[in-house]
Order: sequence, then C-alpha cells, then structure tokens
Amino acid sequence: MHRLTLAVLLLNIISAALFIGFFNHPVYDDNYSMYDVHNYAVNGFSAATVRANNNAPGPTSYAWMAQFVRLLKGSELRSARVGALVSWILLAAVVLAGARWSAFPETWYSALLVTLIFPHTLTAMGSALTEGPALLFAVLGVMAWLYFASQPALTPRTIFVGMLGGLCLGVAVTCRQYYLALLPAAAVLAVHRWRSVPREAKTRWLLVAVGTLAMAMIPVITLAWVWKGLSSPGSVLGQTNAHTTVKIGLNLWRPVIAAFYVAFYLLWLTFPAVFQVYGKRRAWVAVCAVGGGIIAGQLRASIIQPGPLASFLTWTARFPHGASVLFALISTLSIYCFIALSIMAWKQRAQLLACAPVLFALLTVLFFILEQVGVGGNLLYYERYILQIAPFLGIISFALFPKLTIPRGLVFLALFALSQGMLWRYTVGR
Repeated sequence: MHRLTLAVLLLNIISAALFIGFFNHPVYDDNYSMYDVHNYAVNGFSAATVRANNNAPGPTSYAWMAQFVRLLKGSELRSARVGALVSWILLAAVVLAGARWSAFPETWYSALLVTLIFPHTLTAMGSALTEGPALLFAVLGVMAWLYFASQPALTPRTIFVGMLGGLCLGVAVTCRQYYLALLPAAAVLAVHRWRSVPREAKTRWLLVAVGTLAMAMIPVITLAWVWKGLSSPGSVLGQTNAHTTVKIGLNLWRPVIAAFYVAFYLLWLTFPAVFQVYGKRRAWVAVCAVGGGIIAGQLRASIIQPGPLASFLTWTARFPHGASVLFALISTLSIYCFIALSIMAWKQRAQLLACAPVLFALLTVLFFILEQVGVGGNLLYYERYILQIAPFLGIISFALFPKLTIPRGLVFLALFALSQGMLWRYTVGR
C-alpha cells in the first residue's frame, strides 16, 4: 500500500507540474478563484480584504495561493496553481510522516491513496482550486487531534499536538466551510474517548479536550465575525460566479444529493468486494435497493449535479431512455452498497469503535451529509465537493475491505485514468 501510494503520488505530481508548466490558460473555476487570489496578493490579508472575498469558499485557501503569487511573481495564474500543487505535496508529506506516529499507519496510507486516485484530484492539483489547502489543514488537524485523543496519558507534548490539531481543524473550516463537519465529529469522539479515561484523570482530560475544540472555534468565530455569518457578503448578494447565492438556510433536499454521491463513490471504492458479501439479509437489501433505484430514476433531474457522472449520463441520453435506465441501475447498485456497508459496519462495530481514525471518518461523513441541510441559496452541489471527504471515504472503504485485490485495483486504475483525462481534456484543441 505504501509503495503504491508513493507511485500514484509521483505520477500525479508529474502530470500536474507538466500541465502548470505548459498550459497557462484558465480552466474550470480558475477565473473565479483568481479574483480573490489577486485581491489577497495585491492588498494583503486583512478584515477588509476578507470582507471583499467574492467566492463562496472561505478566504484561507485563496490567501494561501496569493502568497505564492507574491513569492514567485510572473504569471498570477501559474503562481497560484503552483501554490495549490504545493499544498497537495505537503498533504501527502503530512500523511506519510504522520502515519508513522499513528497506531494505524495502513489506515492513513489508504486514505491518501483513495484521495490521490479520486477523479477530481488531478484537476484540483493543476488548477487554482481551493481543495488542496483545505484538505491539507483538515487532514493535518485530524491526524494531530487523533494523536492527542489516542494517547493514554496527558503530557505537554500531547496537549500541544492536540491544541495544534484543533487550530488546524478551525483553519480548514475557513478554507471550505463544509469542514464544519469535523468539529462535531471531534466532539463526539472526545466524549467516546473520555468514557475510557481513568476516573482520576477524567476532569483534566475533559478540560484539555474542550480546550482543543475551543482552539478550533477561534478561526471559525473570527471569520463569522468579519463576514457577519459563514457566507461571504459577495456570495450572499449573488456577486459570485453565475450570480450564485450562498447563505445559511433550510434545504431538505441537499442532504439527499450528498448521500447519493457518498453512496456512489463508496460503490466504486468497494467494488466488486461489496457484492461478494453474503448474509441472511441479502435478499431484503436487494429489494430495498431496487425500489430505491426505481424511485431515484424518476428523480434523476433533481439528484444529478454537474460532474463526470452528469456528463456520462448526458452522453447516454442519445439512446432511447438510456440515461434514465442507466441512472436507475447506478442508483440501485449505490443504494445496495450503502445498505450493505452499513450492515457490515454495525456487525463490526466493536472493531471499528476501537480504531479512532475509522470512527472519526464515519462521524465526519455523517455530519458532512447532515450539514447540507443548512446550505441555502441557489448553489448547486457540484460532484467535486465529494473530494473534500475523500480521505474519510478511503478510511471507511479499507476498514471494511482491507485487501486491495486485482479486480478492485483495476477499478482504482480506472478512477486514476479518469482523473488524468479530466485534467488533460482542457488541452484538447489548444
């Protein structure tokens, strides 16, 4: 696993570096990102420039890339892309180094591997998107905080690492607000860990744990104070790309969309092993999956969001009922996978609860889905958003199916090839 992860990392870095070096034209959301990157590169990072943040994501990722614009000079777009790529390299370095200090190194290697082969990863590595810095701070924060929470005794070192981890969790939220899911995940895990702390140390451990979460709240509260909320003034007023508005609101359908894409990607991360699981409830799961797939097929237009799956279904629409039938089939398989994995997780709950990274991953994915209910406005749930929880999906998938078999490896290879194609397609015809 370790060597495979290094090989995929090296190939991704080479591809992204070649793209950055030879193709200096905007792609995807580059133009929108560069508005805020330019703002921070020219005017610095202050309350005034943060209030002027035009895009919906938090300011920290843009400010990160702006520092490379200042440092490297030359083309702002290329310099910002270099900053994004550096964040991905540092993310890999953090995981590879931190795994050695973890009691579950293979768990973190699998998290990194899945993140690197995700279809949207290479596009994020080679363009000025915010996922790289956000993932860097999120994963660094989770690894540091879990190191603190997993230690048998409190020492100055573990307390420092815990505080640092909490701070990084908060910074991740200021990169992309969806990482708010990390904070309740940490809180629930803290309560779970506190129950096993010796009675004489419970009070001290609880105070320190609350302190780490307070550190996480400092960047979040600061951003909310500057913005007067968790959405930038520009996004609230619809000044972002395509007049998209983003604000706190009530959206009961968005969690359904998020849950579908979580199930869809878990299907590919566990395929075909998930369909080789036998049990007394298999027929019942299949019936539920088929029923859900038929219903989802009727709601295709409301569920499918911009991304590779939507593009593929658009291509199949040239055949009579092609898109509807295919989406119903995909939904059936995804629902079957989700239910089967849930049953497996429940049966293996004792082992999963004993592994802090797995428990944290499960909680993060759960809260990521639930928090979508508060995303108001007309912002679409782009398929690329699932990249933010890719490491946690990797942890879950390998916790339930630890072996990387040849069929499963071929699926990973297909995802990796899709990631390459999604980046290099921008060069066609130029």
